[in-house]
Amino acid sequence: MLSLTYLYRQKNLSDSKTLLTYKLLIRYSPRLKMVYLNPFTRIRNNILSKFEFISGKENVLSSIEDRICYSYDATRQEYLPDLVVIPGSREEISEILKLANYYKIPVVVRGSGTGLSGGALAVRGGIVLVTTKLNKILDIDEKNLYVVVEPGVITGNLHNTVENLGFFYPPDPSSLKVSTIGGNISHNAGGPRALKYGVTRDYVRALELVLPDGNVLNSGSKTVKSVTGYDLTRLIVGSEGTLAIITKAILKLIPKPEKTITFLSSYKDLEIAAEAVVEMARKKLIPSTIEIMDETTISAVKDFVPGIIPEGAESILLIEIDGYEDEAKRQEEILLKILHHSNAEEILKAENDMEREKLWTARRSALSALSRIKPSTIIEDATVPVDKVPDLIRGIQELSKKYLLTIGTFGHAGDGNLHPTLLTDMRIGLEKEKVEKVTHEIFNRALSLGGTLSGEHGIGIMKSKFLKMEVKDEGYRIMKGIKKLFDPNNILNPGKIFEDD
Repeated sequence: MLSLTYLYRQKNLSDSKTLLTYKLLIRYSPRLKMVYLNPFTRIRNNILSKFEFISGKENVLSSIEDRICYSYDATRQEYLPDLVVIPGSREEISEILKLANYYKIPVVVRGSGTGLSGGALAVRGGIVLVTTKLNKILDIDEKNLYVVVEPGVITGNLHNTVENLGFFYPPDPSSLKVSTIGGNISHNAGGPRALKYGVTRDYVRALELVLPDGNVLNSGSKTVKSVTGYDLTRLIVGSEGTLAIITKAILKLIPKPEKTITFLSSYKDLEIAAEAVVEMARKKLIPSTIEIMDETTISAVKDFVPGIIPEGAESILLIEIDGYEDEAKRQEEILLKILHHSNAEEILKAENDMEREKLWTARRSALSALSRIKPSTIIEDATVPVDKVPDLIRGIQELSKKYLLTIGTFGHAGDGNLHPTLLTDMRIGLEKEKVEKVTHEIFNRALSLGGTLSGEHGIGIMKSKFLKMEVKDEGYRIMKGIKKLFDPNNILNPGKIFEDD
């Protein structure tokens, strides 16, 4: 192990403040330790100057303090990049990739870092390429119902812009106030409205892409229909930045619903709430949203944002219906009958936008509230057919008791996408082993029920060891072949999706 004195000499640290930063980081960030202590610069000065020439010196960050800011994401994992580059155009991205591909430098594309699978982490070092400067809404075509955006556009900003014109872009991940469209597309983001409106891939008509060798590829079309050759657009959606970098997207819009009605229904038992969800499907009622929260999550949310959830609730459903006003009222009548017959303890209706936002604050606070309970928060997104939601919930509760592990469960019950959130302290060796066992059993249960490992978060580094459980050897082989075809030098987001990468 190198001494701090040697580190000081190699890095030419001339002030005590910077040296103190190194000491603290080495002490408190063991995952980063070996990177900090490496005396060899992976990206030499002559190469660094080339990146500065492409994007400007002010947009190429090489100091330890700057790089630390881009070393982690919402998973709380930490991997230090060698360089951070913030380009301002497609042309710059093209030149950066040409240079990186020539020198075989890993490139990890990053938006706001809100991902929950580790997709934005530089697990092999190299360059973190940040797309936040490409943040323009370039065109809204009101006749053909599409919008053209750059990848750094914030999802919530896009919502507000198109809704002010009477249009609607449905995908709504919980991180919509900070997450970017590029990240949403890369992970095929869903959200609460996926039940009725589908996920991100259902709204991507065309993409402008920069390939690993720097060449530009345009896929898809502005038209509603296009079956010209292979569907490369759908291939890129959900590929987690491993095949190409998105520099522009054409997204489908639909008319904004005339009326939205929001209910919060509380129950004494989580399984009863889950059965109510199944009953809605039986009655052919398709709300835009059905969200569920268990007792552990409710308790955490009550402490985090008090005064929203009714007292005594051990589980809740947050339900929205929308459409033309007459249709929404008809759906409301059906929904209320189902809720009353399902033994709901209390049914609250939002009477205005302020009350609706209040109810949504409780739901969107779920993960933040749970993360305050224990030092480590591991959130999964196993997904099953809707009629199997009660079975998956039952299985999660059994695992919580079996392993004496606190698990808060919430998520999109209407489309079967649950978020069992494991609360623990991963610094304790036995706890880490316990979490791995529980995670494996949750995935086994989901797959046995006809489900999938991931409904919306992606594979990244968090689920790579489980991928073959679902896609089997042949699917795995084909996926790796696609990666090799697009990226023969494996520079784009290496170490993601495939465990043996």
